Parts: sequence; structure tokens; C-alpha cells
Amino acid sequence: MSTPLRKNRNYGILWGAQVASEVGFNAVTIALPLLVLVVTGSPAASGLAVGASAAAQLVAGLPAGALVDRWDRKRVMLLCEAGQILAAASIAAALWFDVLGLAHIIAAAALMGLCRAFFEPAEHATLPRVVPAEQVHSAIAGNAARGYLGQLSGTALGGALFTLARVVPFAVDMVLHVFSFIALLFLRVPAQERARASLSRLLPEIGHGLRWVWGQRFIRATAACLIGVNFFFTAFYIVIIVLAHQRGLSPAEIGVMAAMFGIGGLLGALAAPTLNRLLTPYLSIVGIFVALTLLTPVAVFIHNGYLMGLLLAGIAFLAPTANVTISTYQLLLTPDEMRGRFSSVMAVLGGASAAAGPAVGGLLAGLAGGTQVILLCTAGIAVLTILALISPALRAFPDKKDLLEAQKEPAHH
Repeated sequence: MSTPLRKNRNYGILWGAQVASEVGFNAVTIALPLLVLVVTGSPAASGLAVGASAAAQLVAGLPAGALVDRWDRKRVMLLCEAGQILAAASIAAALWFDVLGLAHIIAAAALMGLCRAFFEPAEHATLPRVVPAEQVHSAIAGNAARGYLGQLSGTALGGALFTLARVVPFAVDMVLHVFSFIALLFLRVPAQERARASLSRLLPEIGHGLRWVWGQRFIRATAACLIGVNFFFTAFYIVIIVLAHQRGLSPAEIGVMAAMFGIGGLLGALAAPTLNRLLTPYLSIVGIFVALTLLTPVAVFIHNGYLMGLLLAGIAFLAPTANVTISTYQLLLTPDEMRGRFSSVMAVLGGASAAAGPAVGGLLAGLAGGTQVILLCTAGIAVLTILALISPALRAFPDKKDLLEAQKEPAHH
């Protein structure tokens, strides 16, 4: 019988270390654009600095996955935490000595994005090596809860710390990443089989990863589900913010709306393991599509910020169950030597759809109005729902028992 996940030493280290990192990252995500506005007074420069982190993460994504499959994953995570420490410390030091410039901020933001591009596939690929296969779904749910927790606490902390002094959020971020680095030193990860090849083979390896993902019928179908719903929901979310502003909601109400969305997601992530045991995989996936199709048009009729927050919380509560189901099966179906590339492909596709959704939503809201865009998003999600309901790949979702029995690797904990 496997050790309960809460007593799994390695998972506890990985989870705790990344709670600290997530809090620090989200605090800096709020503080960084505020800092650029103070230093330069330019909203465009603020957007450039934030965009530098996202762009670095997106550009480095596919090569990072291929390299993670070659390199020692624990060492990659440690180097990434060291890079995050360097980025935060350099901004804090430059502020302290009053020598900070825009180029420095952009370079530090790009380094942060680069580190996340490597860390995420390394951690994702490490998870099945420190957690037994039958507990991977609970571990992924725990990681989802960790993300929501880090977002809620980090965003609140970032603004509060910045009001104390400009240097404080970056100094705190540095300390949190130091904690994470030290914790990861004690992580025990079983040795992996790593490909040894010259850098000239990097592009073919990236191509092999893309072809492998495309060639897996089930992974291709679930990836399309995630990317599609990510695009339409992120567009919907930004339109909700625009619509709330147009309807005269106060900034405080809009802030509460965003917080309620995060709380709904956190509660959904905590409930996901139980719901995954009660629902079939097919039902847990198509259920979120049906729910989104029914709930998104309700936003047209809500004019109260707190009621809108409840709607967003309800939507966010349902999402983790489907995400955990999909991520668990995708990860267990992927061979260990391919997990870095698989994770990076999914991160790049997800990041691109998450970036495109708000951009398209905001543009359409300016042209057509918020109500019309909400209905367009609803129509898009409805089409995805129909495709999910009739998808042969989703209907033939692999049985969990068969999938667990097919795992050749022994459990490590």
C-alpha cells in the first residue's frame, strides 16, 4: 500500500518550495508594472516590462522541454531558482543604490520568464517520479491549489509591500526563492534516463516532441479542449472586467470579483480529487464545457459586482476537476523520456491561447461592446461543447485501472 500523499516527503518538499516561489512570483507580477510606472511614468514601458517575461517564457518553451529531457531535472530546478534569486536581488540592489533603469528591469523580467520556462517542465516531469501513479491526480490537484493560493496571497502581498517601499516586494521575492532553493536541495529524485546528444540534435528532438504529441489521439483531443476553452474563457474574463467598468462598478468591487474567482478555483482544486473519484473521466471533462455554456451568458444579465464574483467563482470551481483529469492522464500516458517536451509543448500552446484570448476579447469589446462579446464567447464555448460531446477520443477515454497497470516504473516516495 502506498504512503499517503500528505506523508510523501519528496512531494511535500516540492509543494512547499513552490508555494514560496508562487507567492514571490505573483507579488513581483503586481509590483513590477507599478515600479516601471514610478521609474518611467510610461504605461507602454510598463507593458513592455511585463511582456518581456511572458515573451521569454514563450520563446524558450520548446527548447526548454527538449533540454529538460536531457538534463538532470533537480539540477534544472535549482538553477532556475538561482536565476530567480539573481533577478530579484539585482532589482532590489539597484533600487537601494538608486541606479535602476528600464533596460535593467526588462532584462530581469526576461530572466524570470526564462527560469519559469525551464522550471515548469522540469517539475511537471519530476512529479511521477516522486509520487506513485495512483496518486498523481491528487498531486496535480494539490499543485493547482498551490497555484491559486500563490496567486491570491501573492497579488495581495505585492501591492501592500510596494506601498511600504519600492524595494520591499523584490527583497521578499528574493528571500522566498532562497527558501525554495534550500528546500529543493533536500529533494530526492530517482535517476532518470537522459538522452546524450549534441546541440545540433536539439531541433530534431523538439520536432520529435511535437510529432509525438500530435500523434497521440487522446492527448491531441484533450489538448484541443484545454487550448480552446482557455482561449474563450480568458477572452470572457477580460470582457467581464471591461463590462464591470462600463457599468460603473467601483475598483473595490472589481477587486472582490477577481478575488472570488481565485477563491472558487482554490476550492475547486481542493475538491477535485473527490470529484474525480465520483465522476467518470468523460463526464468530468464534458461537464465543464456544458457548465461553461450554460453559465457564461448569465453574465449579460448581472449588474452587481458581488453577484458577478459568485458567477466567476462557480465557473472557477468546476475547472480544476477537468484540468486534473486531463493532466493526470496526459502525464501518465507520456513516457518519462518525453515528459519535458510534452510539458513544454502544452505550456507553449496554453500560453499562446491565454495571451491571445484577452487580446482578442479586449479588441472585440472595444469594437462591438461587452454584451456582444460575451455572447460570442458563449457561442464559441458551445461549439467546443458539441465537439467534446461527440469526440470519439473522449468517449474512448482510457480506463484508470488499465492506465495504472500499464505503468512500468515503480512508485517512488
